[in-house]
Amino acid sequence: MSDGALTVLDGNHLRAIDLSLPEAEVSLTGAQVLDLADSKASSSLFGLSLPQNLKSSALKRISLQDDDVFRLKELDREQALKVITDYITAIADELKDDPLVISVLDGYTLRLFLEDEDDFAMLAENLFTDLDVEDTGKINKNEIRNALVHMGVEMGVPPISEFPPLSDILKKHEADGEEELGQAQFAELLQPVLQELSEALAKKHFVFIQNIKIVNGSKLRKLLADEKQLNIIVEKILEDKHQGKDGSGNAERIRSFLEKNGTELGLPPSEANEAVALLYDAVFADLEEAGEDKFGNLVKQILEKFAEQLEASPVFHDI
Repeated sequence: MSDGALTVLDGNHLRAIDLSLPEAEVSLTGAQVLDLADSKASSSLFGLSLPQNLKSSALKRISLQDDDVFRLKELDREQALKVITDYITAIADELKDDPLVISVLDGYTLRLFLEDEDDFAMLAENLFTDLDVEDTGKINKNEIRNALVHMGVEMGVPPISEFPPLSDILKKHEADGEEELGQAQFAELLQPVLQELSEALAKKHFVFIQNIKIVNGSKLRKLLADEKQLNIIVEKILEDKHQGKDGSGNAERIRSFLEKNGTELGLPPSEANEAVALLYDAVFADLEEAGEDKFGNLVKQILEKFAEQLEASPVFHDI
């Protein structure tokens, strides 16, 4: 995977995970089992530290209470293996329903900048100009931190607070001083900092979750499989329809309702991007109007079309 490229975690990485237990262990505590499972899952997901809400949702799926009673409980090998298997399967199922989008920084982008003298000179000049807000031709040495923040993950630099080796690199180059630097001196300091950062990232990749949501129809499929919940939605749309005074047809009223409330059902926000507008147009094209007696069937037909379209072409949108 190239530096910064988007990777979708939809649970498939976890389906073939090695779930074996350490040979030496006869029994494990609940805490040890969960830690082992988290470690195995993280290793399969490019070293990503699992978000707490993902772990909590997975535990809830298997009705496992992560409390002191369970964490202190001794489990034999068979019990421990069952917990690990169920828990990691639940994490995979959570990711199938609500995938994560991640990027991995491995130093590649920084190496590209450093290998091309012109690219690096332009980068250093642009950063210096941005930081020299008073246009004096001088900035403090400690502004190197802000330069790295300006670059950000888009240019291959992880947040300083989340990648401890970067703090060590800055200390090594005494980048916290008040000494004033001109543009050339700034570039001379920036170059070895970025060089060492690229080497550190090559040894230990930095994985981060993008603020991107993927809607793939999974939540909608659950709704369609739950007749009681589906009937509740139909009633809500009918109620909304009867309150309307504009004489719109059934399909138009359903579309209006879904555009306002669809995210709760598993649809992408109607205003998210052009892809969502095209999705709505495709689903509502060539629909036949239905009478009141067939209204529920029409709603189901529309939601099924959405689910099929989203499964075939998931929608990505910013959170």
